[in-house]
Amino acid sequence: MTEREPRVVIIGAGVAGITTAHVLRERGFTDITVLEKGSDVGGVWYWNHYPGLRCDVPSQIYQFGFAPKPDWQHAWATGAAIQRYHRDVVEQLGLAELIRLDTEVTDAQWDEDRHWAVTTAAGEQLVADFLICATGVLHHPFIPEIPGLADFAGPVVHTARWDDELVTDGRRIAVIGTGSTGVQVVSALQPDAASIDHYVRSAQWILWAPTSVRQFPGVAALLARFPKLHRRLYRLMAFGGSALLTDVTTRPSWRRRAVQAYARACLRIQLRNKDLRAKLQPDYEPLCKRQVVSGTYYRAIRADNADLITEGIAEVTPHGIRTADGTHRDTDVIVLATGFHAHNYMRPMRLQGRDGISIDDAWAKGPRAYQMTAIPGFPNLFTVLGPNSPTGSISLQYTSELTARYIAQWLTKFRTGELTTVEVTDQATTRFNDDVAIAMGPTVWNTGCNSWYLTDGGNVDLWPFDRATMKAMLGSPDPAAFHLS
Repeated sequence: MTEREPRVVIIGAGVAGITTAHVLRERGFTDITVLEKGSDVGGVWYWNHYPGLRCDVPSQIYQFGFAPKPDWQHAWATGAAIQRYHRDVVEQLGLAELIRLDTEVTDAQWDEDRHWAVTTAAGEQLVADFLICATGVLHHPFIPEIPGLADFAGPVVHTARWDDELVTDGRRIAVIGTGSTGVQVVSALQPDAASIDHYVRSAQWILWAPTSVRQFPGVAALLARFPKLHRRLYRLMAFGGSALLTDVTTRPSWRRRAVQAYARACLRIQLRNKDLRAKLQPDYEPLCKRQVVSGTYYRAIRADNADLITEGIAEVTPHGIRTADGTHRDTDVIVLATGFHAHNYMRPMRLQGRDGISIDDAWAKGPRAYQMTAIPGFPNLFTVLGPNSPTGSISLQYTSELTARYIAQWLTKFRTGELTTVEVTDQATTRFNDDVAIAMGPTVWNTGCNSWYLTDGGNVDLWPFDRATMKAMLGSPDPAAFHLS
């Protein structure tokens, strides 16, 4: 039988897109095009470059298993270092020739010829047999609706669209929002600001860690000299870390209680001022939200030029912010550390599947997929790091690679003529999501907090299983769960 080469379009060149392109090419697929709306690769690490940006996962874990980097400067890498790493991996593996930068996909439609018609913002149209959405999660900034914000006389900048020309030294800065971003940017800007006001609606548990410490001397040379040792170390740290995080987050074990006790101790030990400590005491269990890690925030917020403000914001005036208690604070710069539309995935891209169904209609009650990667009504379409991905427990690089290998098996069946279209059934998708809902019960994410993990429907959009379950589910496709033709 004559083989036919599948035309594959991958949307996104971050962790998921780079991994998928590498895996597919390693499996011998040659007609691969990666479309990236940014001017460089790296996804979230390209779009985010605010002061203080640093990964909350140790460097020797937050990397591709197929391209470990021995010479990280810091034990927790800066955002700039991670973006350069992604660029270096693309160059070293020869993936650059597959990637088209500054190319935003606006529409993708499944046509009557059983192909995907993909349209870019420039009006160009590509045809693909398979469409893979590797668009990530944290890339659509959330801008809060605050009265008067548009009339503020000074600069207003969202951390995900930071202006590198913005001058903050010696200025009165207001940072709105908490979480990792708010904590990092306050810590970075506080030393040189005239004053910094941190507006916090909901306090966060913050685990202390020496995030700015450099990688131990000699480690880079040792790992570079013994690459097999480096790969073993990576697997040990990534898999061991995943096992620990999975146990802590999905079961009410003694390990969870130990981490939660540490979080409470960090607050108690670092903040001796009882009034400030009370303001920063969350009213939910540690780990319920995305865990914040910092070695500097509590010190920064204690500084003489820093103020923690927990009153709600009533309005922004041309020259400052007025809170609900009537207090007006003069401000030169407003920084929005207000997060993202975390459940958009490939949207606002207009995606239209079989019989004209749109992704907005399919997901009217919230994002829904089969095993993170297939959506009923959308033939020959797969997602990498799609709904229910393990943002809070298992390595995203490992998850991406496992998912890409799973997709590659379907592409092989297309190439050998075993199928032309593959679409997950609604029944299989419902069963999977029912299993997720049951497994989510004892997780720490389900203990009662308002986090960005929650969809509009109140479901926790995470992976409640362990790594072994993921590996089993994505080991080989189950034809019974799909419509094949």
